[in-house]
Amino acid sequence: MSPLPTNAGPFSRAVQQLWERMNPCVLCPRRCKVNRSKDQVGFCGIAEMPAVSSVGPHFGEESVLVGSGGSGTIFFAGCSLGCIFCQNFDISHHRHGRQVTIEQLAESMLALQHSGCSNINFVTPTHVIAAIAAALELARKKGLTLPTVYNTGGYDSVETLRLLEGLIDIYMPDMKYSDPAVAEKLSAAPDYPQLNRAAVKEMHRQVGELHVQKGLGTRGLLIRHLVLPNNLAGSFEIIDFLAEQISVNTTINVMDQYRHCFKAFEHSKINRRPTQEEYESARRYAIEKGLNVLP
Repeated sequence: MSPLPTNAGPFSRAVQQLWERMNPCVLCPRRCKVNRSKDQVGFCGIAEMPAVSSVGPHFGEESVLVGSGGSGTIFFAGCSLGCIFCQNFDISHHRHGRQVTIEQLAESMLALQHSGCSNINFVTPTHVIAAIAAALELARKKGLTLPTVYNTGGYDSVETLRLLEGLIDIYMPDMKYSDPAVAEKLSAAPDYPQLNRAAVKEMHRQVGELHVQKGLGTRGLLIRHLVLPNNLAGSFEIIDFLAEQISVNTTINVMDQYRHCFKAFEHSKINRRPTQEEYESARRYAIEKGLNVLP
């Protein structure tokens, strides 16, 4: 085990345990078991300290996250998924970003709060959550009060998520697939459907349904579901799971933003946008099942 590389402690036992899970690394379901504190890298391509690609207010997120000051996003390079249609492939696959320390990451959070952002939004945090958690504890000691958003592709380990209880206010996972074969072909993660559902259950256990005050989310679960062409995402099955095994009051954003980016053009079933009917049928079904569907 490698100690936390900072003099800013002491840190909570949960943060220490997250750091232990990085050496050898079992933070995400890949369980690469490399020693990241010795600059070894696994699937995500990131060693001990995170690489940040951008920090700033974002006005393109869900309206319940944006408000007047924007969502305070921190985009992290690398990813535990291998999506062949990734729209941020330069960040996630090519890992464009600048390595930061825990102290620098904490200062970024405080700067976003100072600029008037509505929350601190960690984009693609799964593989660097040990450093994020340490920086978050440090930032809170220095006056951070904004809600935190865990903005994830949804490929998360329940064991890791349990250590985040009390640190994360809003969980915003993708639910990408219901079919393991599709998950393997499109994201190199055949176990995604099973583990994604287990992760969503744990997230809901921690924070419950999304609470909104004065138009802004303060705590809870917010699901993102991207509709894929040819029903490859298995939208109806995912909606059934949320309504029947999580809560009919679950908030979901049924998204029509799919573009055939990165390597998607090489695959005939995903080299086009979903039709309007493909998108609308998924949205209608979510409404029929009683979910809280964002406009």
